Amino acid sequence: MTEAGTAAHGAAGTAPGPGAGAGSGGAGAGTAPATGPGPEPGDGASGEPEAKPDAAVVRDALGVGIAVGLSGFAFGVTSAGAGLTLLQSCALSLLVFTGASQFALVGALAAGGNPLTAAAGAFFLGVRNTFYGLRLSQLLALPRFARPFAAQWVIDETTAVALAQPTRRAVRIGFTVTGLSLYVLWNLTTLLGALGAEAIGDTDAWGLDAAGPAVFLALLAPMLRTTTERAVAAGAVVLGLGFLPVLPAGVPVLVAALAAPAVLWFEGRRTTDPKGSNR
Repeated sequence: MTEAGTAAHGAAGTAPGPGAGAGSGGAGAGTAPATGPGPEPGDGASGEPEAKPDAAVVRDALGVGIAVGLSGFAFGVTSAGAGLTLLQSCALSLLVFTGASQFALVGALAAGGNPLTAAAGAFFLGVRNTFYGLRLSQLLALPRFARPFAAQWVIDETTAVALAQPTRRAVRIGFTVTGLSLYVLWNLTTLLGALGAEAIGDTDAWGLDAAGPAVFLALLAPMLRTTTERAVAAGAVVLGLGFLPVLPAGVPVLVAALAAPAVLWFEGRRTTDPKGSNR
């Protein structure tokens, strides 16, 4: 059920190649160019990437890592309240390392759910990391020996920061700094939260569990530049929220992914007449 395994498959299973621009999302992630190396992420028509200072990339990455890492307190407290031991709580953060799946697991256990069902829900939530890995394998173009280690950090926040960078160097810096700072802080705050569960009290009053989604949305919003991209995002929200009450944890996230092909199909129907010629 660990996301390290699914992300490792995605990160290591695709031959490295030059990435497309950050705004292109996952399109074409599984195919490498037929001839020679192409431009790095963010290359414009002139072929020259728009450079971003390393200090700015580090600053942005640290901001995400620290903001989301603090929500490990909430997980530590929730995990302890669900009856998990200190060792079990820390092992989840060290080995699984993805907040959504961890919260889904301990939340289901706290509600008295079957452990297998809880694990299944956490697994479904982690499937998305496989697709992240496919995209990042091209953008990062890491040496083969480094991919299993990088796979552990393939999560929402590192992917969002990496996709927002204009050059391969910036992608690598953003991914590494975000992953390292978030991994260290998430595990540290998990430990402190589990140890001080009684002292911290109700984490809902702190709002720490909302830090991760808020940061992810803040990173995603500026990347929705076209009408099609905004339509996909809106459709995904409608599908995810609509199926949330009726499907097991994790499955609505996968259903929401159907918004992309649905919008693209509709767009194709709108711009092409029955004979296949453009209007």
